[in-house]
Amino acid sequence: MLRRGREMPSPGGDASLEPGVKEMNETWKGAIACLGVALLSLMTIGVLYWQVVEKPDTDWILKGQFSGLVWDRKALSLSLRSLNQDKIFTQIEHRHLPNTGVTLIHNLCWFNQSQFCSIWDEVTELQVFLEPVNQSVAECYQVEWTPRHCQVALKDCFSMVNVSWFGGGSMHSQYWPINNADIDSQPFIISDLQDTPTGYGSVLERYFLGSTGVAVRIRQDVPLHVGITSRKWLCLGIPPSTEMVPLRYTVCVSDSLRTVHQQVGSMIPAAQSALPDTSILHFPFWRLQKAADVVQKLEHNLKSLSNKLKQHQLGDGLIDLSEQSTQLLFGEAPALMKWRGKFAVKLNISNEESCDWFLAQALRLQRRTEVKYLTLEGGEGSPYIDQLQQHSWQLGSDEYIIQFAQLAEKLGNTTIISTATRAAHLPVFVRMAPRQSDWSYAGLKGLIPTVLHYSLLGYNFFIPDTVGGSLTNGFLADEELFVRWLQVVSFLPVMSFSTPPWAFGESWIVNLTRSYIYRHKTFVVPLIVKQTAVLAVLGDPVFRPVWWVSPDDPRTLTIDDAFLIGDEVLVAPVTESGRVHRDIYLPGISYQWKDVNTAQVFDGGTLLQDYPVALTEVAVFVRENSRNTPTFESQRIAP
Repeated sequence: MLRRGREMPSPGGDASLEPGVKEMNETWKGAIACLGVALLSLMTIGVLYWQVVEKPDTDWILKGQFSGLVWDRKALSLSLRSLNQDKIFTQIEHRHLPNTGVTLIHNLCWFNQSQFCSIWDEVTELQVFLEPVNQSVAECYQVEWTPRHCQVALKDCFSMVNVSWFGGGSMHSQYWPINNADIDSQPFIISDLQDTPTGYGSVLERYFLGSTGVAVRIRQDVPLHVGITSRKWLCLGIPPSTEMVPLRYTVCVSDSLRTVHQQVGSMIPAAQSALPDTSILHFPFWRLQKAADVVQKLEHNLKSLSNKLKQHQLGDGLIDLSEQSTQLLFGEAPALMKWRGKFAVKLNISNEESCDWFLAQALRLQRRTEVKYLTLEGGEGSPYIDQLQQHSWQLGSDEYIIQFAQLAEKLGNTTIISTATRAAHLPVFVRMAPRQSDWSYAGLKGLIPTVLHYSLLGYNFFIPDTVGGSLTNGFLADEELFVRWLQVVSFLPVMSFSTPPWAFGESWIVNLTRSYIYRHKTFVVPLIVKQTAVLAVLGDPVFRPVWWVSPDDPRTLTIDDAFLIGDEVLVAPVTESGRVHRDIYLPGISYQWKDVNTAQVFDGGTLLQDYPVALTEVAVFVRENSRNTPTFESQRIAP
């Protein structure tokens, strides 16, 4: 019997779905599509959220081999960091940028991996170029800010937080490091600190060194202003001008501040052609204090001083004549302008005939008087200061001082100048600015920081101010200040006096002075001459900060009352009133140091607390196993 059943679709035919099944499948398709759209929306929102909220505020804009430049969008600042970000070399805040909240910057030079360019509309343009490494172990970034209109004041401020800064210009109150200074932004030129104590002094270079291994050099064609906010900021800037001059500087980083200084900061060429006449180091300078208004009285005073030196057996020396005494003995000069309250000649150093006339007069004076050393003073500030309103900003630079030093070089290697910039390679001596006769950083306390500042910038051949300071009326009355000052100066290139030791009426002070003059001649001068050979070849300073042998030891960075001569002698004098003890840190964990007064030996990395230093003594340590170090003779003289 046949039964009718449901027809089965043929294998090759279309399968027909029932209406209910078809409707359910269409619903699921729509649901799945909606779910996909929702997931895509959530992902988009998540990406946008990460970009706006969670994304870091910093971007790498340039990368070198071990360092890179990072932009902070909120702080509007750049920072130089190691690539693994475990070290921040320096942070730079840009005060000229508009504060508009989070600022994204785009590299307009994206096609060049060693360059970054960006523009802030109607304000400024930025270009940064990563220099090729070549043979250097430092990586350097050239930075250039260009104003886009004449009312923009450019200013980049380097943070002092966790960074000790050195270099720049000498100061009335000299600090080491310069973090404790507080100076309003002003033209970065040499000024007379007696007239402008808040300015920059007699030795100045456009170079700053940071303890994190960073060095900054500013282009010479920049009309630079520099200001220091104590312990906060070191600021470089250019005021608004119609010339719209760019702010250009180079920032270099390396593994330590010593390394980056040796690579970037040395002002002396690797092979210096000539050095000053070091025979001057053997003779103390004696400045004539008594004033005279006629030649006969002046000659009497000179003979009296010479007889006193012989009477007290203080050895051979040089008598230092002032401008007034020189004019009295050898004739007056034309009175054309006032300088230090007196009329003087204003030399047009840009005129070749004027320079030839000046050189002829100076050489004539040398032949006539048979003097060996000439001091050329002056040049502070700008000689064209009255013309600045009518002429280029370049007239306000230190170009006059540079030319003045070059002129001094033509007089020979026995010339002394009182101001210097870009002149460390010249075979001349630099006389330190006068210091106050007290214990402050404008007096004795600032003497060692000044020594370290000069030497770091390449000026190792300097003549310190007189023992006790020359900014005093008459002779110094403080015996302790005289003795402690004498002890510091006896380890410097030249010993100079304006207050004679017999002025105190105490024989022990005369005996002590004689002892330190002898020690200077037999121990210090040979040591300096030895280090001069290293200076001529490598450019390393003769007088070095304690951190020189321990650049990674943070305890050495702020030591301002001790210094090294080479790497082998540590001098730690007392620079505070009433003290016969002091703390002394011995650097270099691989070194051993011997106290020349007691013959005790200590390991490097040791802090000697309340170490005894009697009034007539100075703490001196010689590194063990040093070669060819002169013999130090310890002499005890009781007050």
